[in-house]
Amino acid sequence: MRFGTKKKPSYRIIVMDSRRARQSKALDFLGSYDPLKEPADVHIDMEKARAWLAKGAKASQTVQSLLDNTSKSKKASS
Repeated sequence: MRFGTKKKPSYRIIVMDSRRARQSKALDFLGSYDPLKEPADVHIDMEKARAWLAKGAKASQTVQSLLDNTSKSKKASS
């Protein structure tokens, strides 16, 4: 879900029901993504994300990429 002003986007990573309208109420809020910061600012609640994926949710390509990068960076910092 895109937020921010013109030419300054920020995004919320949310869970949506595919049968609902795109602008309808989200089922859950997983995190945020700010592509304008260097490096990009990504905050994702990985436990919530894993729970939704276990329930059968499918991540978009972009969100899957963010999840992969976040999980790799957490493993590297551990």
